[in-house]
Amino acid sequence: MKKHIIKKLLTLIPILALVFFTSVIILPTISQAQENTAFKSAGTWLVGLKVLNLDPDVDSVTSIGGEATVDDDTVPELDIRYFITDNIAIETIFGTTEHNVAAVGTALGNVNLGTVKVLPPTFTLQYHFNSESRFLPYVGAGINYTFFYDDNPGDAVGISYKDDFGFALNIGFDYVINENNYFNIDIKKYTLSTDTSIDAGAAGIATASVDLDPLAISIGYGWRF
Repeated sequence: MKKHIIKKLLTLIPILALVFFTSVIILPTISQAQENTAFKSAGTWLVGLKVLNLDPDVDSVTSIGGEATVDDDTVPELDIRYFITDNIAIETIFGTTEHNVAAVGTALGNVNLGTVKVLPPTFTLQYHFNSESRFLPYVGAGINYTFFYDDNPGDAVGISYKDDFGFALNIGFDYVINENNYFNIDIKKYTLSTDTSIDAGAAGIATASVDLDPLAISIGYGWRF
């Protein structure tokens, strides 16, 4: 279990490095910020309607050899942020994706495992940097609980996925359009796993432990309240 957690955390090193270098570049401007600090202040709500691409980075161990594959999906997303202080906000996002799933190179050959829908509600604590420009960056970290539902087993008789908790690191920016509207780009890197049980009929039951660890990139428009 410890090795598994360490492996998942190591996948976040590139994102951590990006967060670190962004902070180093931006932090010196904090004391100079004036013009746009009021756009993000305690008590402010930001509501965004965006397009989200969720792209799993799959690593798996299966009882019949081979590996699992899961494709990406692009869907609408709603995000809501509330500012506790002028710099600290809580964010939650809502969106559900659908993915094609397969097992390739197994003892049974390549197996189409149909589709599954994923609902990963995520809560993130963010730090928003001050800036004199319209460009307002932030970093954050959070937790999510992923639900797998409405699965179609494809060539299998049946399939089940275990819902589970995951973690996320977050980096992004808002670009102020006017006093009540903004453009946003947001990137989240998740550590997320599921245990899967596959009923292959006469071939028996197969199991798989799958690290999904998706990268979520969203782009959209928002309103300030």
